[in-house]
Amino acid sequence: MNIDMEWPKELLDIFDDPLLDGVRPKVMAPTADDRMSQKLQEVKAWMEQNRREPKESGALKEKMMWAAMTSLRQKGFVV
Repeated sequence: MNIDMEWPKELLDIFDDPLLDGVRPKVMAPTADDRMSQKLQEVKAWMEQNRREPKESGALKEKMMWAAMTSLRQKGFVV
């Protein structure tokens, strides 16, 4: 999940201090739910663009979308 937020000017000024060059807030690793949600969006986008479900016999990208779609459906997601 990516949340856009505005940082207070004072905090941004602290990070711009030359003593803190290269120091930035730690980026949180995506969770399993985040990855699953992203994959669901990718499969849906592929299906909208191609106006059909991906097939196992297709090109590499299509095979990857087919595998993702199959996995999501096994986990109970409606794709």
